[in-house]
Amino acid sequence: MTEFTPSKYNRETFDKIPEEKRTRILSVAIAEFANRGFNNANTNIIAKKAGISVGSLYKYFDTKEDFFLTAVGYGINQLEKTLEQVLNDENDLFGKIESILRIIQKHSRENQDIIRLYNEITAEGNSDLIRGLSSELESISAKVYTSLIANAKKSGVVGKEVDEKVFAFCIDNLFMTLQFSYATEYYRERMNIYLGKDVDNDEKVVKGILSFIRRALEKK
Repeated sequence: MTEFTPSKYNRETFDKIPEEKRTRILSVAIAEFANRGFNNANTNIIAKKAGISVGSLYKYFDTKEDFFLTAVGYGINQLEKTLEQVLNDENDLFGKIESILRIIQKHSRENQDIIRLYNEITAEGNSDLIRGLSSELESISAKVYTSLIANAKKSGVVGKEVDEKVFAFCIDNLFMTLQFSYATEYYRERMNIYLGKDVDNDEKVVKGILSFIRRALEKK
């Protein structure tokens, strides 16, 4: 899987500090931006929680927006790394999709701040720069999922009538909604309305979604 490498928004001084310190600053930033949104997030609070001065923070980033975009890039890289091994294993298309669904369940619950941050950048009203970063991110998923379906099509696992681009778009939307359902209050409530007592039945959710995808894609 191609690793997400967004444009660089931090100064070189940020690259030169110890990795532990960079990770601490970005982890605090992700939590603040995810829970308060870009406009309401307070860089003074982030600096204090990260154990640095706000002056030091602006030695690493020119603007609050650059800081936000760097945090987004870091968060998305963490998401990408969790999927890399699955996409490179020997399973067929449906085996890979099942593994991805299970990873989404586990990772989304354990990294809710990252998922909420991802949700934040998909919200309306963000700047052109943030929308550009979002497009850069989505292009990676589009290429990966389109390629998976195209290869399955060539090997006869899915039908020749399948449009890999359309189905890649549909599958990515399913994955994204599932991520948000385990990490954000609104999507969690939507999931609860539909699934009721089965909302935490991970096995039933995986099997149900996999069956839906298999019926749509499998060669008739």
